Amino acid sequence: MEITALRRFLMIAREGTISGAAAALHISQPSLSRQMQELERELGSTLFVRGKRRIELTEAGMRLRARAEEIVDLADRTEAEFRITGDALAGEVRIGGGETPAMALVADVVAELQAAYPLMRFSLHSGNAEDIADRLDTGRIDFGLFVGSANLDKYEAIKLPARDTWGVFMRADDPLARQERVRPEDIADRPLIFSRQANREMRTWFKRDFENLDVVATYNLLYNAAIFARRGIGYVVSLEGIVDVSTSSGLAFRPLDPPLAADLFIAWKRYQVFSPAAGAFLQRIRELWG
Repeated sequence: MEITALRRFLMIAREGTISGAAAALHISQPSLSRQMQELERELGSTLFVRGKRRIELTEAGMRLRARAEEIVDLADRTEAEFRITGDALAGEVRIGGGETPAMALVADVVAELQAAYPLMRFSLHSGNAEDIADRLDTGRIDFGLFVGSANLDKYEAIKLPARDTWGVFMRADDPLARQERVRPEDIADRPLIFSRQANREMRTWFKRDFENLDVVATYNLLYNAAIFARRGIGYVVSLEGIVDVSTSSGLAFRPLDPPLAADLFIAWKRYQVFSPAAGAFLQRIRELWG
């Protein structure tokens, strides 16, 4: 399986037509069609459903698309690293993480390194713990920032000098906003909006099964959930400091009682061979927090 064939397959998936992909690639349509037929024979699977106007991916095609994106991305990164010449430290460091104010600690390291090595570049990806772990495992990111009780047994990790506070986002005019803190009995019978990653923490805090709670929605990133809270759809249980709760925001945040906090870790794959840029980032975070 050649990398060129995968690049061309991805172009077809993006364009939706053989003709559009061929034009974007500056090759003939018959040549591209033949290469895709050869790829299907090589894999023993049909990758496309050819309609009158557009091409759709089969289930096998969708699986190949996910893998091809990983393979092409890794190939591009490898080529970029080996094109760097001279003694200047350069290259890209890819960091993924959940939404947390502790990202400011990572930003301080990035700012320091970027000032010292102007050719270094940084790529950020936001996602929940499951997404970040998958990207770490497949090499699409170098480091992952995890919040709370994520399972990090298969990674190397450093605990950050910060903790996030759990609480509830609600409409600013909600009666509960008059309280300084929110207790389990205050919201146990109200519509709730939970993070998909917070099951363990919430079961412990509520001291009851989710089946006995009125969970009207779940979320993986907070911005859209905050819109639901602003509309009065439910009470969003989340971490403090992620969305605006100023007077004009229409939202209020109240911490939980009893208090609940989340530890934060930055992690990477065991035995990972890093690029010079990623290695410099790791060295610095070890100096600071290791």
